[in-house]
Amino acid sequence: MVELSLADLAIAAVLVLLLALLSIRLRSNISQQLIIAAVRTAVQLTLVGLVLKVLFANASFGWVMLMALIMLLVAGREVMARQERRFKGWLGYGVGTFSMFLSSFAVAEFALVVILGEDPWYTPQYAIPLLGMLLGNTMNGIAIAMDRLTHAAWEQRAVIEARLMLGERWDQAIADYRRQAIRSGMIPIINAMAAAGIVSLPGMMTGQILAGAPPVEAVKYQILIMFLISAGTGLGTLAAVSIGSKQLFDERQRLCLDRLRQP
Repeated sequence: MVELSLADLAIAAVLVLLLALLSIRLRSNISQQLIIAAVRTAVQLTLVGLVLKVLFANASFGWVMLMALIMLLVAGREVMARQERRFKGWLGYGVGTFSMFLSSFAVAEFALVVILGEDPWYTPQYAIPLLGMLLGNTMNGIAIAMDRLTHAAWEQRAVIEARLMLGERWDQAIADYRRQAIRSGMIPIINAMAAAGIVSLPGMMTGQILAGAPPVEAVKYQILIMFLISAGTGLGTLAAVSIGSKQLFDERQRLCLDRLRQP
């Protein structure tokens, strides 16, 4: 494998800086966010690389679970931060975090125990990367779905309330918008699977090939990961939208948009 130097990374960073300068020129108001995101990427990946080096050398169930918990909590915060009209208070944080815990952790454990069969099953070189890929994609799906759900509830509140007045239950009144939210949350992973191998070579497969793994073996791992990600994203999105939909109504089945934060 070709080793990269700090100079190589600096050259790549120049491209990000050029994009930021272009955004300033066009007044697109994303230059600051772009620079912050780039700095966070470099710092966070460097730190996690150092942490994983220590974790791989001293593998234990407690340390692996602590790392997994930190990843989950940070992912929950990112889900909440990307929603324009998120739920207020701990509910806004809890819906996404709980949904990711149910889906990503369950799918990751199933893959580690049943499919990979590594002993012990929590071996960090398998558990942490797998959980990271699942959380990252599930996070995106849940954030998109919840943003679509709450935005639709706010924009179509008159329609939903009219349907409630006509005698429909809360789940019937919001059913159309719930389906749209689930569909929106699943679009990224469906697109990724549909385009895999034709439009793009997915990241894990590319990384293994660059590291010298046989292409066919890399393909098998990538197929496994794509299927696991689709299951995790789908289950997480379904859970989040189901919980979120219920929280939009009170015990008397009245629409309660005061539970949403105004942008």
